[in-house]
Amino acid sequence: MTASPSNQGVSLGMPQLPAPDFPAEVRERLEADAREVIARYPDSRSALLPLLHLTQSEEGHVSRTGIRFCAEVLGLTTAEVTAVATFYTMYRRKPSGDYQVGVCTNTLCAVMGGDAIFEELKEHLGVGNNETTPDGKVTLEHIECNAACDYAPVVMVNWEFFDNQTPQSAKAMVDDLLAGREVSPTRGAPLCTYKETARILAGFPDEREGAVEATGGAGPASLIGLRIARGESAHTPIVHPRGEATTEGGE
Repeated sequence: MTASPSNQGVSLGMPQLPAPDFPAEVRERLEADAREVIARYPDSRSALLPLLHLTQSEEGHVSRTGIRFCAEVLGLTTAEVTAVATFYTMYRRKPSGDYQVGVCTNTLCAVMGGDAIFEELKEHLGVGNNETTPDGKVTLEHIECNAACDYAPVVMVNWEFFDNQTPQSAKAMVDDLLAGREVSPTRGAPLCTYKETARILAGFPDEREGAVEATGGAGPASLIGLRIARGESAHTPIVHPRGEATTEGGE
């Protein structure tokens, strides 16, 4: 009688190497797109960030296959590509939903209600942070800053702004996403899926009719300081000049 190997049927937690490749027709299409992206840069490795977005537009996240593809077309090691893909939070490392719902829980949004929104959405959707609803439509995550503090609390869906949110408005919005109803951001282009967003971030044009014209920038609350500095808006000082403090009642 011979003894069976002690590790038979035991997973050591190591990934299967090498990573599988894309199907031939997908690989050919992605290579054509990659050549277009790489041609924009004097050094090919500078194209890594948009190429990671390109692979997300295919799979919805950066898989081992996507990392292998980026490494091969750029002449990098998979370790170099992985180091970049794991550094930036915009690159998903596991399958995610059609709509990435990010709730800002940084200081200002948190105190204005962001924490409450995030907690209520977790309960409402039945998912935790970085988890996806069973139908694959919505992934929920907390994010550190949406760079829109003047509209706090802010929620982003596929990187489009939903300003001045409340728990009630945020729940109504995700319900519409789950039901397949049209959802319009407060500012910016109409929503598209996460894969479609990733292709736009890779540097390819948004070809939806009217999408480019609808793209919004900073809103009035963001621009008021600039307009005051230019003398375009009358304003009342909020803080009295030093040495001119007033007592209650204005005396």
